[in-house]
Amino acid sequence: MELVALRTFQTVVEEGGILAASRKLNTVQSNVTNRIRRLEEELGAELFFRKGRGLELAPSGRVLLDYARRMLLLERQTSAAVRQVGENVGELRIGAMETFAALHLPSALKAVRAEHPRLELRVVTNTSAQLTDKVLTHKLDCAFIAGPVIHPELEFTELVVEELVQISAKGANPVLQPLILFREGCAYRSRALAWQRATGHAVADAMEFGTLEGILGCVAVGLGWTLMPRRVVEQSQHAADLIVETLPAEISQVPTGMIHLRAAPPMVALGTLADAVAAAAR
Repeated sequence: MELVALRTFQTVVEEGGILAASRKLNTVQSNVTNRIRRLEEELGAELFFRKGRGLELAPSGRVLLDYARRMLLLERQTSAAVRQVGENVGELRIGAMETFAALHLPSALKAVRAEHPRLELRVVTNTSAQLTDKVLTHKLDCAFIAGPVIHPELEFTELVVEELVQISAKGANPVLQPLILFREGCAYRSRALAWQRATGHAVADAMEFGTLEGILGCVAVGLGWTLMPRRVVEQSQHAADLIVETLPAEISQVPTGMIHLRAAPPMVALGTLADAVAAAAR
């Protein structure tokens, strides 16, 4: 069983079809189709149900997907481990919430670069929910998310406790304004909605944005209110235009840390990264 066939199979599943997978893999559709067909012949099982132009994962395909992900993860880890012997090179795929990336990652990544100068760092930002899924599906080696996290496959190391504060524009009455939020999956979103309900805001509407500066900018000009880590607000270019209000501990205190797969082989760089974040947060 070739790894390229497993990688093709996994891409077809994740991209939702042959055409999208061929684009992702930068190859022609016939190559993808042939690899899947050979894989089915080798295993003696149908991996997909064909429905018109679409594909639906068959029971045998669901079983193979789990093993394919583990085998491809082991391949990446093996390659990285061999390359790192005596050379300290490889790749580290890091995920982070946008607020965490803005506050803590720059100095931490600098420390990792200093300790592991030939290590290639790749960083993506997303919501806590999306990052968790990417770690579980082996697309990221680690992620920094809001906790607490209780999952049988994940190790969560708390590194910092963020303080959420309510922010609104000077002269605005947040009780009469809509809430401005990150999109679904953000850990701060549920706390903001809970605070909105608890305080009986007259306006229950909410606006969604995908970027940190987008939210802060809209709040600063009086379009709404939100909850945001105090340190993010203090460092924002909009700080002078914002009113900051302290919240009760059950809403404001958010344990934040690193997650990675329990079953994954240890990576020295992960320890360096976690230690750098914790040191910078003190």
